[in-house]
Amino acid sequence: MSETKNEFTIIYCCVCEKYIVARLSSGKEIYPHRKDLYNLPFWVCDSCKNYVGTHRGTTNPLGVIPSKEIRQLRQKIHLLLDPLWKMGKIKRSVLYKEISERIGKEYHTAHIKSIEEGNNIINIIKEIMNEENEKRFWKV
Repeated sequence: MSETKNEFTIIYCCVCEKYIVARLSSGKEIYPHRKDLYNLPFWVCDSCKNYVGTHRGTTNPLGVIPSKEIRQLRQKIHLLLDPLWKMGKIKRSVLYKEISERIGKEYHTAHIKSIEEGNNIINIIKEIMNEENEKRFWKV
């Protein structure tokens, strides 16, 4: 990807709390100390300087542009979510469907727009974990 490529898209920015015109950039700008990321595309909000990555091999944004705190919260969510399906405790599709039903819309971690929303997801995941543990405990 060329650094001078003039590509833009509309993305929600969690810091600016509105849809913005994001600029396509590269890992060289976002992570200047990580040469291994130089050629990866990122979408940047020029107002607040936050960014979001892209799906592998494309320039499609992974989700909304998070604040640093929301990015950290999303990582925490994945630390809770991923072991559940990776260890086979619950199928990933079933887990995401259950979260979606409880929040009333399709769930994807990259679309979390606020700390409150992220904390709600953490509480839901903990409820699901407790429910799954109870099912195993009472299984004879």
